[in-house]
Amino acid sequence: MKFGDVLYEKKDRVALLTLDDKAKLNALSAGIRQGLKEGFEEVEKNPDVKVAVITGAGKTFCAGADISGFSFEPVDIVNFLGDIFDALTIGEKVSKPVIAAVNGLALGGGLELAISCDIIIASEKAKFGVPEINLGLLPGFAIVRLHELIGRSKSKEMMMTGDPIPAEEALRLNLVSKIVPHENLLDEAMTMARKIAEKPAIAIRLAKSSVNRHIHGEEIVYASDSMPFLFATEDAKEGITAFLNKRKPEFKDR
Repeated sequence: MKFGDVLYEKKDRVALLTLDDKAKLNALSAGIRQGLKEGFEEVEKNPDVKVAVITGAGKTFCAGADISGFSFEPVDIVNFLGDIFDALTIGEKVSKPVIAAVNGLALGGGLELAISCDIIIASEKAKFGVPEINLGLLPGFAIVRLHELIGRSKSKEMMMTGDPIPAEEALRLNLVSKIVPHENLLDEAMTMARKIAEKPAIAIRLAKSSVNRHIHGEEIVYASDSMPFLFATEDAKEGITAFLNKRKPEFKDR
């Protein structure tokens, strides 16, 4: 079964969702966002599904937002950010456990999608980063989540430099739960998912909601309300235009 550009498979009591737009490195295109929405709606409503696993097709987990054809019109920016936030927070919002099996690059929105999940298992080839600063932007969701996971100093370093970190450093920072050999990634994720699926569903649901009880409050509203301003700066326009034209941006600090 396929929802948008997301493959959906049910294996025993586990739903496997695979981002499947390899040509765009599984970036958060409209097809990926639609697939995540519809796929997780199926996860939520199907009583036979106890746990979900999300991964990427090919060599990339998710390369971030798809900004091809980006429009700088204010209404378009607000709508774009609304769709992106809905996709990025989906792992937090669904009541059932979600495991991210990160098979390669998880950049920008890809890292954010992973950290919205309850557990992250990383391939030894995985890399994590928030490179939005190179476009004159900041990560909309990670800016309110990343510091809770890895601390203020490192989160600011990652957001201010845009440099990615390898799986080993992500493990040391407690960004991921474990690293496994690349070829064993999906087997390891499915094994953990099946183990969780055997536990009592009500207790599992309470474990997730209890740990997540403080999230999705004013911090998400602040992030979603403030990001349109950043997109309206001249530097953001220059950064996005330069990225699309494959040239180095010339920022003017305005």
